[in-house]
Amino acid sequence: MLKEERQAYIIHQINLHNKVLSSDLSVQLNVSEDTIRRDLNDLAENGQVLKVYGGALSKSFQYPFQEGHVYAKEAKKVIAKKAIGLIKNGMTVLAGGGTTMIEMARMVPKDTQCTFFTISPLVAMELAEKESVEVILMGGILSRNTNIVSGAQVINEMSEIKVDLCLLGTNSLSVDEGITDSDWEVVQIKKAMLKCSKHVAILSIAEKLNSNQRMRVAPLRDVSYLITDLDNNHKSLKEFKKHIEVL
Repeated sequence: MLKEERQAYIIHQINLHNKVLSSDLSVQLNVSEDTIRRDLNDLAENGQVLKVYGGALSKSFQYPFQEGHVYAKEAKKVIAKKAIGLIKNGMTVLAGGGTTMIEMARMVPKDTQCTFFTISPLVAMELAEKESVEVILMGGILSRNTNIVSGAQVINEMSEIKVDLCLLGTNSLSVDEGITDSDWEVVQIKKAMLKCSKHVAILSIAEKLNSNQRMRVAPLRDVSYLITDLDNNHKSLKEFKKHIEVL
């Protein structure tokens, strides 16, 4: 594979999953980790990714308010609009982080009367614009890699609440493995979010479906709804519809 092809693949994986590890890319591309590190250095110097220890981050995830950086923005708007349909007055909702969740927060109608818990300061800022929405930002250590709070404090706080609906983004989702991720701390936070929620809706662009990461969050049976940018009758959703409600 040519260098240009390899780097195009790396950029796509970073945009899709927000974060990549050099070790994973080395296996996927069948090259040395030194080669991957050189590629990531080149991409970082060109301003295309953010280099971090052991891998790289997506600029769209780190700078979601800069319009030109958001990956699959129109698809995420479609998903956000569908997700809004699940929110009813009087509900208590728990929202995760990420660019799709920010789009959802922007679309919440101003007259919505409900309480939102969130682990994302960026999502909280968007929700705070709605005068009739009560916003509770959960406490914890702010991760610079994910822009969400993590750690034992936020997990303890979640153990003390029970919400009607959890809106959660995902790194990967498949029928066999369910929700998976590549970040250990994120996995623990998501597990706690599912545990305190009556219903769970996964918000995912189509490209993340039928893919798996190294760490499991939960099986598909723990999910109530799958919300994608695809038409409900799309063939990619056929197997998912056998297990959960697809919107």
